[in-house]
Amino acid sequence: MERQAHARWSGDLKGGRGHIKLGSGAFEGSYSFGTRFENAPGTNPEELLGAAHAGCFSMALALALSTAGHVPTSIATTAKVRLEKVGAGFGITGIDLVTRAEVPGVAAADFKRMAEETKAGCIISKALAAVPMTLDAALVA
Repeated sequence: MERQAHARWSGDLKGGRGHIKLGSGAFEGSYSFGTRFENAPGTNPEELLGAAHAGCFSMALALALSTAGHVPTSIATTAKVRLEKVGAGFGITGIDLVTRAEVPGVAAADFKRMAEETKAGCIISKALAAVPMTLDAALVA
């Protein structure tokens, strides 16, 4: 199995513009120095990385819960990706996962354990293992 995305950049770093498109065609958007480093409207690589991580984590947690006999009604996850100045450049210094799930019949302690195991084991988490990650996981009614 192979997945792909495409990016095109034109111009220098600060004045240039880029365009990102998923291979599936499900998303495409513009990015720039301003969207990445100055909160201008548009997307950026870190936001897309966060979307991938939140999606992977939610799916993997659904699998873990379902395998344990607790099919979730819903799982909502946000991945906050921190991009900060590191030395002479920038780096991703952390990812904070915040997940809220409605899961009938699961004990809170079991849910938290499965969420922590999922944080360590989901495909994107494993690919980003060099980045410090936190998890705030809770059940909702």
